[in-house]
Amino acid sequence: MKHNFRNPETAVIHAGQEPDALYGGVSVPIYQSSTFAFHSAEHGAALFAGEEKGFIYTRIGNPTTKALEDCVAALEGGCGALGTASGMAAVTTIYTAFLEKGAHVVSTASVYGPSRTVLEKEYGRFGVEADFVDTSDLGAIKKALRPTTKLLFIETPANPTMMLTDLRACAELAKESGILLAVDNTFASPILQNPLDLGADIVFHSLTKFLNGHSDVIGGIIVAREENVYARLRKVLTLMGGTMDPHQAWLVLRGIKTLALRVEKAQDNAAKLALDLERHPKVAWVRYPGLPSHPQHALSKSQMRGPGALISFGLKGGLDAGRRMINAVRLCTLAVSLGGIESLIQHPASMTHAGVTPEERDKAGITDDLIRLSVGCEAYDDLRADLEQALEKA
Repeated sequence: MKHNFRNPETAVIHAGQEPDALYGGVSVPIYQSSTFAFHSAEHGAALFAGEEKGFIYTRIGNPTTKALEDCVAALEGGCGALGTASGMAAVTTIYTAFLEKGAHVVSTASVYGPSRTVLEKEYGRFGVEADFVDTSDLGAIKKALRPTTKLLFIETPANPTMMLTDLRACAELAKESGILLAVDNTFASPILQNPLDLGADIVFHSLTKFLNGHSDVIGGIIVAREENVYARLRKVLTLMGGTMDPHQAWLVLRGIKTLALRVEKAQDNAAKLALDLERHPKVAWVRYPGLPSHPQHALSKSQMRGPGALISFGLKGGLDAGRRMINAVRLCTLAVSLGGIESLIQHPASMTHAGVTPEERDKAGITDDLIRLSVGCEAYDDLRADLEQALEKA
């Protein structure tokens, strides 16, 4: 990378995306090749030995994917990034790289459902143990730590409760305890939050969400602060084959150029809609970091550059009212995922977090009445009208 970009609005457009050296193409080419030719036997040997930089085989590295990795590494302030085939490929790469039999993890109780399920049901088969706690309470994290704890795995804002975790405090605690801090930054995106700058060791994203932004690509990415952590993650990823396809990478590069614009518009819509919902007589509660009523409103101002575009809320009529409401939306799309240019609405207890037991959902604050709204870039007036007519039918 030739430049150090001071502003993320510039980095999303230029970082890692130099004009093509061969023909001068402004858009990064799609290097849809499984393997790359060597100039000579000596050149091939030097590449395999790590003595020269270059490309060998797309599972190990690809020029299109590297452009995306360089872009996101610049956005997050890391030493390097690794594109993965999905967000869950990023999660399992982190788990596999740093956990072994007898290792222990402390994680956010309401973390993305599959991130929790795979740790409990799959890694648990190999002797890995985990505690899921309210990480907005630093005392709860301290209480959960053990001598065998290897990883503090945080999601903030949390999915779907919208609770925040103090990343500076967690970074200090992780350093004191000699463990790694990994942060799922999908909900905020690098436009609004940079965990590595706050002391985290690893940050990762589902690229499917805000970074791509168009609900047409599955992908993930991991960014490391230190070279030794990056090298360990890279070794595991390339050996286990969870790497990204170059066409995936090109589509995300195309989407990421408008990331700052999309986040700004969606966040503006969300801030207005959160106020509308909080004032509505049929709405029991709203959790949005931009509202003064949010319990970590002050923290959101200190570690985020904006409150984001996700809102959770519950209706006074409970689950049945919520079901009627989400069945009545016309403009918002009833679908899982988030961060797309269109608004998406869903019911986590029966959808994204259905794999978590009812008891554990209650402990994590994922109540049956909770509705999650990922606000998109439509006109605010149209979104407000859609929610109002749907609430009337609740």
